[in-house]
Amino acid sequence: MNPEEIFPGCSTFFTKEQWGQLFQEESPGVFPEKFAQISDELQKSWNLPAYLDDLARLEWILFQARQRGCRQMPETVQQLTVNPTLELIKLDWQHLPALLRESDQGEVNPPQPGEEFILVYCQPQTGKVHLQTASEADLLALKIVIDDLSPELLAKEQEVPVGRIDQSLSQAVHRGILLKPESRIRRNPDSFPRGNNIPLKYFSSPVFTLQWHITQVCDLHCKHCYDRSDRVSLQKEQGFHILDDLRRFCLEHHVRGQISFSGGNPLLHPHFFEFYQGAVDRNLMVAILGNPASKETMEKILAIKKPVFYQVSLEGLEEHNNYIRGKGHYRRVMEFLDLLRELDVYSMVMLTLTRDNMDQVLPLGEELRQKVDLFTFNRLAMVGEGAQLKSAEPDEYAVFLKKYMDAATENPILSLKDNLMNIIRKEQGQPFFGGCAGHGCGAAFNFFSILPDGEAHACRKLPSYIGNVFEKSIHDVYHGEKAKQYRAGTEACSACSIRPVCGGCLAVVHGFGLDVFHDKDPYCFIE
Repeated sequence: MNPEEIFPGCSTFFTKEQWGQLFQEESPGVFPEKFAQISDELQKSWNLPAYLDDLARLEWILFQARQRGCRQMPETVQQLTVNPTLELIKLDWQHLPALLRESDQGEVNPPQPGEEFILVYCQPQTGKVHLQTASEADLLALKIVIDDLSPELLAKEQEVPVGRIDQSLSQAVHRGILLKPESRIRRNPDSFPRGNNIPLKYFSSPVFTLQWHITQVCDLHCKHCYDRSDRVSLQKEQGFHILDDLRRFCLEHHVRGQISFSGGNPLLHPHFFEFYQGAVDRNLMVAILGNPASKETMEKILAIKKPVFYQVSLEGLEEHNNYIRGKGHYRRVMEFLDLLRELDVYSMVMLTLTRDNMDQVLPLGEELRQKVDLFTFNRLAMVGEGAQLKSAEPDEYAVFLKKYMDAATENPILSLKDNLMNIIRKEQGQPFFGGCAGHGCGAAFNFFSILPDGEAHACRKLPSYIGNVFEKSIHDVYHGEKAKQYRAGTEACSACSIRPVCGGCLAVVHGFGLDVFHDKDPYCFIE
């Protein structure tokens, strides 16, 4: 091997004659010790940098790592594990990696004396050898795993939220420094009919979402509201119990946790900001399903952390929307969407599809084109007060879906959500998408809902009780028999080849007075 290919950074400090003298034919070794053996006299006369020894050692380790590649990488691990290809190198000089980067990094700090740790490893996602300076968070993550430290105790000792420790571990996994087990939120592909080559990513979820209805109190009274029941308010201590329980559940199942705060209007709960901060302090992603809020309120939220998204609802163009949600609501939402854009918050608008607003969906999408990041819809669940409205005609629904999907190719904010769209994608020979929850019907699979009194439901849009988190842990509720039954979905879909990305809508089935465990979605048009 040509020494210049092994030590490209070091070679730049030598003339051709000096390089040839260092690597003579009768002494063809290319080990980094060659550079350490250069006498002080030669070092001065050749004007070589004092950090040459460290740079040579770093390049030699990098070369060896590239030769090995990812051969040592296991296919799976059973617990959080240090990447077996990783080498942690202690140098006496800082900023040396910048000398080895092939791309133009712009202005970089010159090497200077000082201790620095470097990581060299094969990145499991890309299969390429990666070199980076180890941050304090990287070193902490490695120490936690190697010494089997408790994140809870460590957080207590350092007087920081435990989520900060969890985040160090998550970031190390994301970079490939640590390896973590596969998500335990998964379905067995062998338990589904074969024939459509559905990608494996739709059988396993990296995220578990808790749709958390912290209050029933709302400043609206919509005509399609599916639950106006008067439930006991969530107490502060109960809320923190749920946050701790969700964190444990997600760690046990090797997934990221997300809380979508909902209600009623979650912002009206007296402890909303404490719950929001508590979720962030536990390294849980946060989102809000709510009503328009003031700039002052939004700035208070952003001071804690920007939500993954903020979702509001519209039910059609101005006149129809205000008929459903109240006078002036349409303009308040439009103004709020401008505020979200001003504050750089990802915005989403959800519509509940009925017979009376189906023809307004695409016009509304045009109204929202420059105002919102994502617009989509759910079909009406004829539950609660929504039972007084009329569902779209099933015979007309397939035609509507095709028009919507065609429009989505031209209007970037129109999002695909309804599971039944995968029937059309199958007919057209297009790749499947994840459907309603990223995995077809995700009820009690990659999400469930918790109400203010602790009741857990597979899906909030229909009565689907699976337990109470004040009586059982989230783990026990999730793995309970009732949750498993909702997770399996209806028997009518069990033989369908696109079931992993579909399953219809259980809430719609229930709204039509059908059996969610036996009957098919009345809108299904698969042949």
